[in-house]
Amino acid sequence: MNPLRTPLRRAPAGLAVALTALALLGCADSEPAPAPEPAASVPPALEPPSAAPPRQRALWVLAEGSQRVLDHPDRIPGLIDTARALGSTDLFVQVYRAGRAWFDSDRADRAPYQAQWDASGIDSLGALLEQAAAAGLRVHAWVNVLALARNTDAPLIQRLGRDAVLVDRKGRSLLDYPDFEVPEPDRRYYRMGTPGVYLDAAAPGVAEELAVVFAELLLRYPALDGLHLDYIRYPDVLPFAPGSRFGVGLDFGYGLPTRQRFQQETGLEAPLGDRIGPANRWDEWRREKLTALVAGIAETARAARPGVTLSAAVWTYADRGYLVLAQDWRGWLESGLLDFAVPMSYTVDDRLLRYQAQSFAGLPYGDRIWIGLGTWLFARDPARALAQIDLIRQAGSPAEALFSYDSIESEPALRAALVAAETPLVE
Repeated sequence: MNPLRTPLRRAPAGLAVALTALALLGCADSEPAPAPEPAASVPPALEPPSAAPPRQRALWVLAEGSQRVLDHPDRIPGLIDTARALGSTDLFVQVYRAGRAWFDSDRADRAPYQAQWDASGIDSLGALLEQAAAAGLRVHAWVNVLALARNTDAPLIQRLGRDAVLVDRKGRSLLDYPDFEVPEPDRRYYRMGTPGVYLDAAAPGVAEELAVVFAELLLRYPALDGLHLDYIRYPDVLPFAPGSRFGVGLDFGYGLPTRQRFQQETGLEAPLGDRIGPANRWDEWRREKLTALVAGIAETARAARPGVTLSAAVWTYADRGYLVLAQDWRGWLESGLLDFAVPMSYTVDDRLLRYQAQSFAGLPYGDRIWIGLGTWLFARDPARALAQIDLIRQAGSPAEALFSYDSIESEPALRAALVAAETPLVE
């Protein structure tokens, strides 16, 4: 993280004391540093140009994709070879999905980890970290934060109960949605963008539980370079509604404990049903609670693993994410909660992609935005995938993330084209 871009945050008390002690130890019993020699003046015209920072490339690796690397540790060398051939510098390895853990955990459902441990006697994530480090690759633990897919028995729900799950504007819990889709008659007008169960970031206990799970992950695997947050938002419903202030569309966060919390903190009554109420404040409050979740995860993660990199896969339409999904990822970058963000710019429309890439590059923190590309969309036309990579580079993007290793490895022509076009960035 660039310290010049990161505002000062209050560190946990224990961490602050540790940092102070380290600073004092670094100064103890040391001789005063000699005064530096005056630097020779260099005419401005002769100053060497500053070197461009090395380009970054990440690769998303699915837990339950076609390759299932963490289920089969013998496939780890293949992942490493492909990552290096693609010029990757970073791996986003999915280790927490639907409340299930592909790592040694006491807080999440450890069944996936236990199954591969019983089969091989190998901690796959530990083995992957070791081999990636030897190859010069950074590994970020990719975690689905609020989405539980269709796992209605996730440990967090068992601990906190139904109130941990989102409730829609009409008072219906996602747990009661038939086939995880919008109930009739609303189904005639609305669709869940990604059907499933989602946790309520503002419900009592949810933020704390999630922070503990991810701290456990970082404490048990100190070799992890980063924590990569996904589904750190409210559900998307089609068509999109511009927040709650017009009383139209379908949005979430209306569980009774959440509405009671809103009233306690603001003195206002949350809208419900056809009543609009203090809609702007309600939308702002839900954004605040989602940001507080990110802040809690970041603080706990950095205390558990000082130096860890925090990133998130985010909605590429930032204004829509802000208004509809309560996801203020630009604010998370501005405040230093995230080290970098990865807008998921999955599109076959190159003109739209160019507009997005130029917009991101022009932001004050554009050097901390890695554009996510849907390379799987071009399995039958690999040249289009290469053209999109070139397009975002010309627009000024400092890095890209390719979705995904599984789709690339499953399509030999796509893999060959990407490998042939890219000089490896990792020596």
